[in-house]
Amino acid sequence: MAADPEFAFKVGVEQVIGVGAAVSGDMLSRPNYGLDQLDFVFSTLIVGSLMNFALMYLLAATTGAPPTGLVTRFVTGDLLRSLGAPTGHIFEQGAYGLGARLTTFVYKAAQFGFIGFGAGLAGTAMTQVLLAARKAADPTWSTQNEQPDVIKNAGCWALHMSVSSNVRYQSLNGLDMVLAPRLPSNVFRVLATTIRLANNVVGGISFSTIARVTGVQKASGAAATSEGNGKGKGKGKAPGKGVKAAAKGKGKAPAAKGKK
Repeated sequence: MAADPEFAFKVGVEQVIGVGAAVSGDMLSRPNYGLDQLDFVFSTLIVGSLMNFALMYLLAATTGAPPTGLVTRFVTGDLLRSLGAPTGHIFEQGAYGLGARLTTFVYKAAQFGFIGFGAGLAGTAMTQVLLAARKAADPTWSTQNEQPDVIKNAGCWALHMSVSSNVRYQSLNGLDMVLAPRLPSNVFRVLATTIRLANNVVGGISFSTIARVTGVQKASGAAATSEGNGKGKGKGKAPGKGVKAAAKGKGKAPAAKGKK
């Protein structure tokens, strides 16, 4: 808070508005607006909430004594101090060269991937426990899709965080640095909210796209059926005509034999 007075506001925007926007983006990129894959969407909601806070915390500027412990120093980014690189994001103010800023970018990719994998493990496992509890309470209920493997889904989140999230949030913080000193506080807050809203929609689309392309989350049931029917519309018409023609031919043949 001492290094960034707007930190609490930014976290609030990310958690309240940002998570909703991310879930909307996730649903937009799925067939039937995700209504046939609500279990996957629910998983995105849980993991996304953990992820948003982690991103904001990791990218925040810090002051005070550095933390101790290798893992803690890695997660908080304090190891970057010993490398002479920005500890928050690549656009952080200071006499840093291009090499130092690139070091921060690569470091953050690894850092985000590590956090993404951990949050993905926790969020995916939590989702499956809740779905199992729902099943236990009502044995007639079943999930809409086959649940993804916990490790593979966590790996998908790690990939999403290290690539997509890293690029977007680095850019977002750089934009904040440019706009905040030049705009009135209220104007900046409105603009920051709008930008973060759009950013989270893109993030939701990004994750669901990666999950689908890598095959980590596979649609089944109604979603797969409707998608299959849509692809087979053109093919289904030709056999239909063939059947009708065959039926007409079969109907005429017995009549011809009867005349003889």
